[in-house]
Amino acid sequence: MQNALHRVPFRHCRLMLCAQILRRSYSSDIRNIGILAHIDAGKTTTTERMLYYAGKTRSLGEVHRGNTVTDYLTQERERGITICSSAVTFGWNGKRINLLDTPGHIDFTMEVEQSLHAVDGVIVVLDGTAGVEAQTVTVWTQADKHKLPRLVFVNKMDRPDADFDRCVQDLRNKLETTPVCLQYPTKSIEGQLSIYDVITLEHLSWQQGDLGRSYKQSKLETAELSVELQEKRNELIDQLSGHDDELAEVVISTESFDKVSNELIMQALRRATCQQKVVPVLLGSAYKNIGIQRLMDAVNSYLPAPAERNQIYECFGNEFAGKVFKIVHDKQRGALTLVRLLSGELKRGMRLICSRGQAETVTKIYEPLADEYREVSAVQTGDVAICAGLKTTVTGDLLSSSHASLKNAQKRLLKSRNSNTNTAEDEDLDDELFTIEPQIPDAVYFCSIEPPSISAQTAMEHALSQLRREDPSLRVSYDAVTGQTVLGGMGELHMDIIKSRMLSEYKIDVDLGPLQIAYKETIEAPALTTLSVEKEIAGSKQNASLTLELVNDQSELFSLAKTPENVQHLNALRPRLIQVLRKGALSALERGPRVGGQVVDTQILLHNATIARGTADSFVMATAAQCVQKLLSMTGTRLLEPIMALEIVAPNEHTSGILADLSRRRALIKDVMPKGDRNKLIVVNAPLAELSGYSSALRTISSGTANMTMQPCGFAEMNSSDELIAVRRAQGLE
Repeated sequence: MQNALHRVPFRHCRLMLCAQILRRSYSSDIRNIGILAHIDAGKTTTTERMLYYAGKTRSLGEVHRGNTVTDYLTQERERGITICSSAVTFGWNGKRINLLDTPGHIDFTMEVEQSLHAVDGVIVVLDGTAGVEAQTVTVWTQADKHKLPRLVFVNKMDRPDADFDRCVQDLRNKLETTPVCLQYPTKSIEGQLSIYDVITLEHLSWQQGDLGRSYKQSKLETAELSVELQEKRNELIDQLSGHDDELAEVVISTESFDKVSNELIMQALRRATCQQKVVPVLLGSAYKNIGIQRLMDAVNSYLPAPAERNQIYECFGNEFAGKVFKIVHDKQRGALTLVRLLSGELKRGMRLICSRGQAETVTKIYEPLADEYREVSAVQTGDVAICAGLKTTVTGDLLSSSHASLKNAQKRLLKSRNSNTNTAEDEDLDDELFTIEPQIPDAVYFCSIEPPSISAQTAMEHALSQLRREDPSLRVSYDAVTGQTVLGGMGELHMDIIKSRMLSEYKIDVDLGPLQIAYKETIEAPALTTLSVEKEIAGSKQNASLTLELVNDQSELFSLAKTPENVQHLNALRPRLIQVLRKGALSALERGPRVGGQVVDTQILLHNATIARGTADSFVMATAAQCVQKLLSMTGTRLLEPIMALEIVAPNEHTSGILADLSRRRALIKDVMPKGDRNKLIVVNAPLAELSGYSSALRTISSGTANMTMQPCGFAEMNSSDELIAVRRAQGLE
C-alpha cells in the first residue's frame, strides 16, 4: 500500500489517502474468493457445506441429488457438473465471504477467467486420490496470471486410496509452488478421518450425528504423537521464517522455535500467502463433512481483504468504480449484471457510465445467492453486487459514476505512470485497468444452427444474443456464402449445453448441424501482387491501386514495407487511410480459401497505395480485401488442425489396448507413468479430428474403468493426405 502511494504525485496523495481509509473501513471484513479445481474434485460439494455451516441453507445440497444451491441450471443438475459460475454470499466468524463456484470442465474455462477478475484470492480443491490433474494446472495458471493468493484444500481424504503426501509433492513438482502443510490426516481403526492441526498441536474430530456442524478439539493422546507434531510445527516455522522477516527476527532473537506463538505464525503465514510466497495446504472430506469449518477459518485468516489488493483503482478516489465480470438472464428480472465494486458506493437508482461510453441506470441491487436474490439499497467498496437495469453493459466493462470521474482517474493514472519510480509491471496494470474486451480462447468446434421454422428466426437470434452476452466464448456469426448462422464453441459438451438451454430456457427446439473442426490456415510461401480497381458508383468515380505482400510472420498482422524505393510514398499516406486499408486487409484473413478457416501466422505488408480523390473508404476496404484474397489464391494455404492434450487414467491390464487405439488416432504418446498401485497415467497429444466420440470408445476398451480429461494445446500442420481428408469432410463429401 505504501509503495502504491509513493508512486502517485504529492498533490493527489491526500485524496487517495482518504480513499484508502474508506476502503479499509468498509472492506476489511470482506473476503472475495473463487473456488477452482479439476472436474469432480468436489468444488460444489465444498461450497454447499460452507453455506450450510454458515447458516445460509437449512439442508445439505448434494450434486448427485440435483438439489445444490450453486448448480441451479437444469443442465447442471441433470449432468452433475458445474456449467456456469455462480456467486453466493455468507457470513463466517465476523467476515462476509463472497464466493464464486466455478466450472471444472475445460469447455467452460471462460467462466473461470471471468470470475477471477472479481476475486482477491482462491481455494484450489484437489482430489486426494488423484492429486494435481490437467485442469488443476489450467486453473492454477489462470490464477497466476491474475496474481491471486491461494489456499489448497485436499478433498476426499476419507477414501482408502487417498494420498496426502503425494498431493503435496504434486504441488511442488507440477505447479512449482511452495506448499506449507497446516494439517495432517489420521484415521481411526474403523477408517474414520480426523485431522492433526500443526499450528495449535491439536487433534480435530468431527461429529457425524449432526452432519459435521460441530467438531472436537483435543490434546494429543500420546507423547510420541505430540513430539512428531511438534517437529512438523518447527518445520513450518523454519519454512515460514525463510519468507517472512518479522518471524525470522523473533526466531533469531529467542533462539528457539518453542517460544513462537500461534498468533505470530498465523500473521507470518498471512503475509507470505498474500505475497504469493507460499500456499497453505489444508485437508478434509467435503462429502463426509470433515474439515470445512477450518477451511473457512483459513479464508478469513490468510486470504487478503479487498483493500489489500487493487490499489491501482485508488485513482478514482471516493468516486464509484466497478468491474463487470458476468451477466446472467433471469426470466422475471431480465439481464442481471454481476459487478465487483473497486471503489466508492453503489446505490439503487444510480446512473453509471461504462468504459465504452454508454450511460446506464441501476434500477435494483441484489445480494448474490446463486439464483436467489435479496434486494438491498446500497453496496460498499470491495463487495460484489448484482445489478438489474443495465441493458448494454458487457463482460469486461469498467463502470464509473460519470465521464468526468473516468477522465480524472485516467489523468491521475497517467501522472503516476510518469513518476520516476514507475515500473513496467505498473504499466501493465495501468493498461489492464481500462481494458474492455475479455481475452476469448479460440473455438475448436463450429456448427450451423437452424430454427424449427422461419417464424422462430427472430426469437432464435434474440436467444443467441443473450447467451452470447452471458458466455463470451460462444461465437455467433453469419456465413454469407451458405446463408447460415454459425456457432463456434469450446467443445462437444459446450455446443450440446447451448442447444439444451435454447430448448429449456427459450422454448426453441433448434437444430444443430454436424460438428465441424475449427481448422486454421497459413500461407504456403510469400507472395506479392498489385491490384487496381476502377468503378463508377452512383455517378462517382472510384479508383484504388494497391501493392500488398503476404509473408510468414507472427509478430504483427499488418505493417508498412518501408523499402528505400517506396518509403517516401508510404510516409505521405494519411494515418486514417492506413487504418482503412488495415481493416479491409485483415478482414480477408478471417476466411481462408481451403476450408474457410482463419488465416494465421501471416503478415500483410503494404508496399504502395494510390487512392484517387473522392474514393469512398468502403471501396478502399473492399479493394484491400480483394487484394489479400488474390494473394491467398496465388500462394495457396496449408491447414493447421487443433491438437488436444489428453490425460487418461486406466488400470494396468487395459493400458496396451488404449495405447493401440490411440496410435490409430494419430496420437503422440508423451508419457506413461504409474498412478497408484494398479493404474497407469497416459499423457497424450492427439488431433481433435480423431477424438470424436472418444470418451465412449475409451469406456468400451476399458470396460468402463478408465477416465480421461482433454483440453486444447495449440495447432499443428497436417500432412497432405490428412489435409485432403479434412477438406473433403468440410465440403460434406465424407
